[in-house]
Amino acid sequence: MELMGGAKFSSCVVVVVVLFSALLVGSVSGIGVNWGTQSTHPLSPSKVVKMLKDNGIQKVKLFDADPGILDALKKSGIQVMVGIPNDMLYSLANSVEAAEKWVSKNVSKHVSSGGVDIRYVAVGNEPFLSTYNGTYEATTLPALQNIQAALTKSGLSNRVKVTVPLNADVYQSSSEKPSDGGFRPDINNVMLQIVKFLNDNRAPFTVNIYPFISLYSDPNFPVDYAFFNGYQPAINDNGRTYDNVFDANHDTLVWALQKNGFGNLPIIVGEIGWPTDGDRNANLQYAQRFNQGFMSRYMSGKGTPMRPGPIDAYLFSLVDEDGKSIQPGNFERHWGLFYFDGQPKYQLNLGSTRGNGLVGASGVDHLAKKWCVLKPSANLNDNQLAPSVAYACQNADCTSLGYGTSCGNLDVHGNISFAFNSYYQINDQMDSACKFPGLSMITDKDPSVGDCKFRIMIQTDSAGLHGRVGSLTIVLCFFVFWLSCNLWF
Repeated sequence: MELMGGAKFSSCVVVVVVLFSALLVGSVSGIGVNWGTQSTHPLSPSKVVKMLKDNGIQKVKLFDADPGILDALKKSGIQVMVGIPNDMLYSLANSVEAAEKWVSKNVSKHVSSGGVDIRYVAVGNEPFLSTYNGTYEATTLPALQNIQAALTKSGLSNRVKVTVPLNADVYQSSSEKPSDGGFRPDINNVMLQIVKFLNDNRAPFTVNIYPFISLYSDPNFPVDYAFFNGYQPAINDNGRTYDNVFDANHDTLVWALQKNGFGNLPIIVGEIGWPTDGDRNANLQYAQRFNQGFMSRYMSGKGTPMRPGPIDAYLFSLVDEDGKSIQPGNFERHWGLFYFDGQPKYQLNLGSTRGNGLVGASGVDHLAKKWCVLKPSANLNDNQLAPSVAYACQNADCTSLGYGTSCGNLDVHGNISFAFNSYYQINDQMDSACKFPGLSMITDKDPSVGDCKFRIMIQTDSAGLHGRVGSLTIVLCFFVFWLSCNLWF
């Protein structure tokens, strides 16, 4: 039975389908978050779990099945989506035995005896991104099928559902209207096979929707359409009104499903959020505006024009990750609701009973209050300067530097000091990490300026193992030299 048919549908049918979908997946109603771990100095799992509970977060989505994290989630009352990285899809697709071993180790073990409330297995992570050039197209569905078979064999298939988190680029519209939506032609066949498989196994479709990327990718994209403040002129799609890109994007997927006979397939928004740095549109103000706008929509239970009712969603993400690849953009390391040390970035009401603010991590210790900066006497014409800055940024995190970023207004000295300090902190304030030849010094005076914060690294259980101190006399290519010169000078 279709959930929607043409321009009219029965509200009774909608209620029944929504309730039935909720029963199928057994999910709690609270907002979820993505817990990524690509950090040089990650918070301990126990601190993160406490932070989740302190903020009333009842669902978490992981990108792997780290045993330390799963142990910390035991008896926490938090529902869990464990993940299978893309680089494992080939082996799981080609071996039922490998899938059974993975489920036994990463699901059955924790569910049966460990008290971890695992509800989903995410098979891959955005495997059909167009930038992957089809790398995972042949292995995603077989891996999905083998994991499902393994869950069935283990007796967990009614409790734990499979899904594939997909980027919103798997579907598109030939116009600005969602009703013209369909799956991307080059993957249409495999998408229909996956959708049918999910439907047959009463499993949800998971999609990652990023209005920020729409704004980042298109300089002509209307800024206000990315938010939830009622952009005008709204798009009229056969009587349905769209005044924000999230609704339009989401319902383009609904139309793609409906046109192929799967209009009532449950949808999970696996990732949604806004970064706070690394781009002119990535800042605290926009992030707070977007995430609070989404949370207000989420808490209202309004849904979208094609799917009225509660939305199942996971915010992206919990904490900043300074070890993520910046190939998509410098903003990639700044999606967190919290900074790397677990401190909240801005006020956000998540709809819990714990007030309107985020609760930061407790018991987090920082390193000493000292920073590595450019010597006042340093010669800016020193031929070691540009290579040193480039080296520091290649091996640390300089994504807060550049046009429109939080540190975009620093002068030349400030930019160099920021690069040196980032390298120094990531290497646990080792003396050898502040020995840029004749250029650097350690200071106990905070060089932060306004919104540009020179961070102090946190202490971790494995402090000292994160550093990547190497020779500062490495030969850099002329391109990197040119880039660094143009960026900072």
